[in-house]
Amino acid sequence: MNEWSLSRRSMVKAMLLGSAAPWLLNSTALAGSCEDHVVRVAGIFAPDTMNPFASWNSFWPTSMTYDMLVGVDPQRHSDRRGFAREWSVADDNVTWTFKIWPGMKWSDGQPATAADAAFTYNYLRESIGTPNELNVGWNNTSGFENVESVKALDDETLQIVTKLPTRWPIDNFTLIVPAHIWKGVSHADARSTFRNDPPLVGTGPMIVQEFQQGQFAHFRPNPEFRTGQPATAGMIMTFFNAADPIAQGLKSGSLDYGLSLTVAQWDNLSKDPDIVVGQARTEQRNYLAFNTASGDGAGSTKALHDPAFRDAIGYAIDQKTLVDRAFRGHADPGVGLVVPLATDYYSDLSNIRRRFDLAEAGRRLDATGYRDTNGDGIREDKDGKSIQLELITGTGSGSLEIPLAAVQLISGWLGQIGISVSVTQLDSGALGARTAPPANGGGGWDLYIGASWLSPAPHDLLDMGSSKLIGTRNRAYWTNEKFDELLSEVDVTVDLKKSQELVDQAVRLIYTEAPYIVLCYPFVLEARRKDCFEGWGTQDIMSMWGYYPFDRLKPASLSTGEGKVE
Repeated sequence: MNEWSLSRRSMVKAMLLGSAAPWLLNSTALAGSCEDHVVRVAGIFAPDTMNPFASWNSFWPTSMTYDMLVGVDPQRHSDRRGFAREWSVADDNVTWTFKIWPGMKWSDGQPATAADAAFTYNYLRESIGTPNELNVGWNNTSGFENVESVKALDDETLQIVTKLPTRWPIDNFTLIVPAHIWKGVSHADARSTFRNDPPLVGTGPMIVQEFQQGQFAHFRPNPEFRTGQPATAGMIMTFFNAADPIAQGLKSGSLDYGLSLTVAQWDNLSKDPDIVVGQARTEQRNYLAFNTASGDGAGSTKALHDPAFRDAIGYAIDQKTLVDRAFRGHADPGVGLVVPLATDYYSDLSNIRRRFDLAEAGRRLDATGYRDTNGDGIREDKDGKSIQLELITGTGSGSLEIPLAAVQLISGWLGQIGISVSVTQLDSGALGARTAPPANGGGGWDLYIGASWLSPAPHDLLDMGSSKLIGTRNRAYWTNEKFDELLSEVDVTVDLKKSQELVDQAVRLIYTEAPYIVLCYPFVLEARRKDCFEGWGTQDIMSMWGYYPFDRLKPASLSTGEGKVE
């Protein structure tokens, strides 16, 4: 045991004494040095189960164990593939063929074939319309209404036939699970009580061996991984609800990689010669949502139901200043639902875009009947009640942290136009409960500053307005029949030009109705240490959509200059 091992252990303990995870002091999970070849990563994650059919919060760590059929990474990077090594669509635009890796195995040694992919998809399809429909987790029935059939033609060939032309077969993000594990799990159990306790069985490079909710996931390398067992000895993924212990761990050497860093932490770490920092655009949208619910879950004033009121508020928010001051330039100013990274669909909405103008916001509120009639500095709604709004906020699982400075700026601007705002900061669990569907006890708040991070696929770009996703992805509880029609048409459109036109119509509609004010599109701020491992990415140190680089990461060699000499 060398001096480095001892110092690293002591630094781990020092970090954790001031963190939100003192439980780890009694765990051997973080004890070690470069010599143990265990990769240590951390982020703001709050996975609650290893069952991908029952939760949205567990993409990390389950995506390290389970493959998607295709997913985002293989469409962006030629050297990354999922459960399928290649795919094609016939001239009819409805018959898709996927070639599965020959001889692939699950981590328990059982053959992993097209039959497992067919099972996963049909397991979801067969739940549609039943009381136990699998529509509450990452693996869900969205899009399956357009699927005619899913068949394994042989061990290496999967065929998906859709009812209408759609890119859904490659743009869905279902995690493929082993039929021999899941065939005995009922739909009722899959959407609720089944925990899928470790050790998991998957085809990814890292298999979840142990999971402690609110604490960590311990992975072992998959000896059956299709390109060979990864060169590392495993991985520890630590879950935090704030970025401070992540930055501390990177500085001390107790972490090898961290994301969800704040700007100040990233700037500080960039000066450390032992650390490499990175930033990249993501699909995250930070937004201000209005509670548009009526009846159960409604907010404190009917003004929240009025598009004119919401539109006026939009003029009181300066997205550029938010980016410059709260994010120090590490974000793009917000406009519509489509993120700049989705280059095929992004528009700056220049001909309808609101511009920051507090006086204009005030004029619009006056014109629509929201005035301060008693001179107390607070406007009244049309029922004569003072408009005093509760704003809830917090960082959801897997989302980049929203700076408090952004919340302060927004509440300050609203105060200047006579809208009183009180702020309630919540952790991920409480935030999920408050923004859940009103039928499940959610609601009662007025404004919500949150984030959404899904894929660049057209459906996911628009999902915040879907009436089918109220209380999950649609946190504003907003419903609009025309928007739903456009979204349904997007789902069955393959032609890019037509898809662009439909997305543009939908984005303009929801922008005008203003159930959300998009604040910004933040960059992921990440950092890694140089001393223990090599093989990290450059532009994206770690993939945001899969398990890269943990399939190819290896202990740093002394010859690279990144190894630890001690």
